[in-house]
Amino acid sequence: MILHLQGSLMPPLLSDVICHCQSDETHRGIDPGGGGGHVGEPSSAPPSKPVAHADPSQSAHPCDTCGGPEQEHRLKVLFQVLDVNGDGGICVNDLTIGLKKLGVHRTEHELMKIVKAGDKDLDGQLDFKEFVHYLRDHEKKLRLVFKSLDKKNDGRIDSQEIMQSLRDLGVNISEEQAEKILKSMDKNGTMTIDWNEWRDYHLLHPAGNIPEIILYWKHSTIFDVGESLLVPDEFTAEEKITGMWWRHLVAGGGAGAVSRTCTAPLDRLKVLMQVHSSKSNSMRITGGFVQMIREGGVRSLWRGNGINVIKIAPESAIKFMAYEQMKRLIGSNQETLRFTERLVAGSLAGLTAQSSIYPMEVLKTRLALRKTGQYSGIVHCAKHIFQKEGVAAFYKGYVPNMLGIIPYAGIDLAVYETLKNSWLQRYATDSADPGVFVLLACGTTSSTCGQLASYPLALVRTRMQAQATLEGGPQMNMTALFRHIIRTEGPKGLYRGLAPNFMKVIPSVSISYVVYESLKIRLGVQSK
Repeated sequence: MILHLQGSLMPPLLSDVICHCQSDETHRGIDPGGGGGHVGEPSSAPPSKPVAHADPSQSAHPCDTCGGPEQEHRLKVLFQVLDVNGDGGICVNDLTIGLKKLGVHRTEHELMKIVKAGDKDLDGQLDFKEFVHYLRDHEKKLRLVFKSLDKKNDGRIDSQEIMQSLRDLGVNISEEQAEKILKSMDKNGTMTIDWNEWRDYHLLHPAGNIPEIILYWKHSTIFDVGESLLVPDEFTAEEKITGMWWRHLVAGGGAGAVSRTCTAPLDRLKVLMQVHSSKSNSMRITGGFVQMIREGGVRSLWRGNGINVIKIAPESAIKFMAYEQMKRLIGSNQETLRFTERLVAGSLAGLTAQSSIYPMEVLKTRLALRKTGQYSGIVHCAKHIFQKEGVAAFYKGYVPNMLGIIPYAGIDLAVYETLKNSWLQRYATDSADPGVFVLLACGTTSSTCGQLASYPLALVRTRMQAQATLEGGPQMNMTALFRHIIRTEGPKGLYRGLAPNFMKVIPSVSISYVVYESLKIRLGVQSK
């Protein structure tokens, strides 16, 4: 596969069966001895030579799968080769034996993925119709990958293009490693791969391509820690074409809603400690919870959660649309961006989204700090702020909030990409799928680092949002408030509420992941 940098033997015989135009005489049966895996009736005459591949765009007889007019017949022959026991269905065991005859070696896990992907009636095997559908559908995906790698648009992939494509994803490999990848697929010794070589090699391989990294390593869509400052995830060309991208966003939004609701008591405690805790009025976690319950009962632990959940939908939608637009403005038409391009586009998209929904951020803080009976709901709170303080009140703390986007998004992205690349280079021999525990660990670590870096700005933002609720308190701008905190509380004062904030990271990430995976299934999001 593309990510396996050690190189592997080219399966030379599979393409003889499915992609070379041979005479009808060579397609009447299967070599009983599996001698080299050729398909044909035993004969003393040498098999006819395959026609050399031509540029697919110049082919005189293009077709969906093999470029020849006898597509259906050749697929039947291939099906017969792989249907080892002749029962009209191809199971994992059939694939194991049949592909070995053709000189193709795949792991059991990969073969199970092939059967699962094509098995529409869920009987554990592929009949001929399912087999043909799988091959045609899989080739469409392979075309998308080939086009994304072929940056020169010359119909061939060379080592520099492979290096560039992986570099765009933040994975750096040497030219020697890129050449090993090429040699595993290059049949004619040109050290370039044309479409036919690419297709022949990967047609019966379930995934193993660059978009697989994007598919498996989604981050900001899956994990919700209560702060929406992460750089948006990339989506593959296939996900955009099939409409899977919006299902991912809906699943992510639903997961965020559940996650935020489950961890809302810790989030409210964080806000209270940011605003009210000081050297003279130290608030601890247990004492804070007791204080909230005494003042308003158990339900008061969820104050401010309603607006926090409601803002997920508009913020996610605006951020995604803004991110795609920023990518165009940057001038990149590639499926994936370089690190700096992602950071710039993501930060600008985050700034656009936060600017659009910032009044909701102010409402969330005010509702979290409210006393029992102070506001009857979100609308009442908004009316009260507008009448008493004017429109400007809805943008208090706007500057530190916007400044916090860059360190949060930048460090989160840098840490996540570093951890991802480290895992890919060390362990991605068969698949780019890291598994749930690696994904959770990477997401938790990067989010924690991002929050730690931007926390002082987040605290100043919250205090500025809440200044009007503190009777007799000074109304300060960002710079004055920073100085005031340092002078009266020391640097430690900039990290009030950090403990409950970090306490909710692991449960937030875990809950959002579990709910996201569940909603993905319900929404019909396909997983490879």
